[in-house]
Amino acid sequence: MDAMHVMEELVAELNNYNYHYYTLDAPLVSDKEYDVLYDKLVALEAESGFVLPDSPTQRVGGELLKGFTPHRHLAPLWSLDKAQNIEQLRSWNTRVLRLVNEYNLKNPGNPLPDPCYAVELKFDGLTLNLTYRNGVLEQASTRGNGVIGEGILAQVKTIKSVPLTIPFKEGVIEVQGEGIMNLSVLADYNTRAAEPLKNARNAAAGALRNLNPKTTAERRLNAYFYNVGFGEGVEFADHQEMMDFLRNNKFKVNPYLTYCNDFDDVTEQLAGIEESRSSLDYLIDGAVIKVTDFRIREVLGYTDKFPRWAVAYKFEAEETTTVLESVSWNVGRTGKVTPLARVEAVELAGVTVQNCTLNNVGDIERKNLKFALGSRVFIRRSNDVIPEILGKVTEENDGGEIIFPEDCPACGFPLEMRGAHLFCNNKLNCRPQIISRITHFASRDAMDIETFSEKTAGQLYDELNVHDSADLYELSFEQLVQLNRFGEKKAQNLLQALEDSKGRDLASFLFALGIPNTGKATTKMLADHFRDLDAVMQAKAEELAELPDIGGIVAESIVNFFADPIVVANVARLRALGVEAKAPEAARPVSTDSFFSGKTVVLTGSLQKLTRDEAAERLEALGAKVSGSVSKKTDLVIAGEKAGSKLAKAQQLGIQVIEDEDELIRLLEM
Repeated sequence: MDAMHVMEELVAELNNYNYHYYTLDAPLVSDKEYDVLYDKLVALEAESGFVLPDSPTQRVGGELLKGFTPHRHLAPLWSLDKAQNIEQLRSWNTRVLRLVNEYNLKNPGNPLPDPCYAVELKFDGLTLNLTYRNGVLEQASTRGNGVIGEGILAQVKTIKSVPLTIPFKEGVIEVQGEGIMNLSVLADYNTRAAEPLKNARNAAAGALRNLNPKTTAERRLNAYFYNVGFGEGVEFADHQEMMDFLRNNKFKVNPYLTYCNDFDDVTEQLAGIEESRSSLDYLIDGAVIKVTDFRIREVLGYTDKFPRWAVAYKFEAEETTTVLESVSWNVGRTGKVTPLARVEAVELAGVTVQNCTLNNVGDIERKNLKFALGSRVFIRRSNDVIPEILGKVTEENDGGEIIFPEDCPACGFPLEMRGAHLFCNNKLNCRPQIISRITHFASRDAMDIETFSEKTAGQLYDELNVHDSADLYELSFEQLVQLNRFGEKKAQNLLQALEDSKGRDLASFLFALGIPNTGKATTKMLADHFRDLDAVMQAKAEELAELPDIGGIVAESIVNFFADPIVVANVARLRALGVEAKAPEAARPVSTDSFFSGKTVVLTGSLQKLTRDEAAERLEALGAKVSGSVSKKTDLVIAGEKAGSKLAKAQQLGIQVIEDEDELIRLLEM
């Protein structure tokens, strides 16, 4: 077999693996196997001096470009009209229905069908327009002014979810999509970058409009496709046909694409998207609603700027700019000293924002914020958590300096720098550390001491000298009733709650201790494996590291925690005062012959008769493996109210879905 034939086979094989890995998220081979084939192709190309046009080696980025070549789109790339609220969205639909009705009155012999709707995500990236001639990617461009864009073929070729060749070879087509940078990729990039990127949208746009394709390749962009803007030799009856064409030609289509026959269903879908927005690994700023039937689209036509058959529904912004006014430093239960930024009040994602996290000293330096006081900064809010400062709007050091503390702001103890973080090592006498540790110990997922709060912990520390968790169990009724705002009933309730907490299980107790680098899942796994407190405390790092989800760092954290004589003494006092740290109950036998046995099940949306935890526990008892994400390995999706992208992906993959909660309960009880 000659070298050219071998190269053709390698290119076809590698491109197929790329398609399954980057587009379908379903790898066929390991990275090691892929690399062997890729290296073989690189060697053959170097030896022959020839590179096939669709070779995956062309995705790494080439030489620096001199400039962007203008590209005239074969069909206009329209903007979208916008609806800022449901009322405006209903007004858009009313116009659609009116125009369809008017046409049908004039054309009774060939009426239009009732409109149906497609609901898609509105990505916050950079619009891409790809031109394929006879199945080969010939050009890629930005949107530009909708008529002429900038040619960015070399940059787009670095996106591994963009097919370089497609099965359709009967003419010329132009396909539109969005170039994005996944949030997880951005976070990973910023851990290594000399200059961190401020946000995912700017990162994607900057990479695609960068004259150095190698820079584009380093940012590991992604792309989703949603429209055939021009098609020579291909026609579609509706949106579904067009999206099937894209999938069949190896374009990556986002799994969240739903079809609605009734407009009320559209508004329900929008609510579900907005609810799941914060869980997505990419930015969206809304959703796009399109009439699916292409005859209706043709009749509705266009205004000067927009198609009348589509509208963008905008969500509340999650990113904006404001002024950084000041920085304070807070001490947590582990002694970590964290900066908190005070910013000029601004509306963001439906709330007024005045405080933002800065994470740590390293974060301030990495984001060029050391001289940012009084300057304008980018902020982002997601998942209902405190917003984060992403970086300065300008690159100049034109603001006041953020002074890093040398001593603990709470107790005055000298601070220690560990990696990017500042720590106060005064565990025994630093008030906020002690109060936070006691509050954590009493929290619901730990010892679950009812009526206890951070305010209670502070009062007990200040007035009764409660400095660790064991001190709680030595409190008396006489001491408590003397406290301000502590009557007899409150005192009795707290003492009873403390007594009740003595019987908590081992997993809760381990979590309550606050072992660094561990959470609920880890402490439960430790309890299930060792089934005895002494065994956990005496475990060696090597033994711990062999357990699931425990690496070397976590293993060392556990060993070092229980090597601390202060911890050992506190645990001994707790046990002497009656805290049991009960061993977990023996695992219940798992059913092997139920409807769910051996199946991978995903729960999504809200259930009314069961909590998600209850449903998961019952499913596992019936032999199911409960997973958090939908893939081709998923056997079943249980969808409650407001199920979002997981349901959409299940429908796309043809996975069985149970949407009736009564049916779920019937199967659980069989």
